[in-house]
Amino acid sequence: MRNLIFFMHTSLDGFVAGPNGEMNWINVDEEIFDFVATMTAKADTALYGRVTYDMMQSYWPKAGEQPNASKHDKEHSAWYNKVSKVVLSTTMNETGLTNTKVINGQLTDNLNKIKNQEGENILIFGSPAASNSLLSLGLIDEFWLFVNPIILGQGRPLFTGINESIKLKLAESKTFPCGVIALHYVKL
Repeated sequence: MRNLIFFMHTSLDGFVAGPNGEMNWINVDEEIFDFVATMTAKADTALYGRVTYDMMQSYWPKAGEQPNASKHDKEHSAWYNKVSKVVLSTTMNETGLTNTKVINGQLTDNLNKIKNQEGENILIFGSPAASNSLLSLGLIDEFWLFVNPIILGQGRPLFTGINESIKLKLAESKTFPCGVIALHYVKL
């Protein structure tokens, strides 16, 4: 069975965005980009909520073609363009979408079908609302949390609507020079 792996930046006090959705507090550098590239190299499917998909779709398909494209932009754009994409949305349909499946209901059945297919890991980047739905259904297998050295005090919480304990095991951690600590947990 393929693993569904959750990737998310968070503040030390557990927020994934500021009160107005701002994410300009997230620390990223070439070392983090290179590290994440080792994860995307082991994945052939990206899963998003609709809002995050729209944001990704507005940037990544052409990011690597820009004259000022960084190494990361080129690499991630190439990965984004080749992987299968799954979008959780009740307002979208697949008409006109390339290499993209839209799931608008029966999350457990539909995602388990994908997880049981041959292939590599499935990554969910950001998408806090979708991630919380998947988490509450027990569909996330691993977590990569990138804890940023900031306390926001308010904003969009990392986890909401979770009604029972989910036991995890710390598999590894990595500290980056920019002050971000990556924590890798696996579900027990």
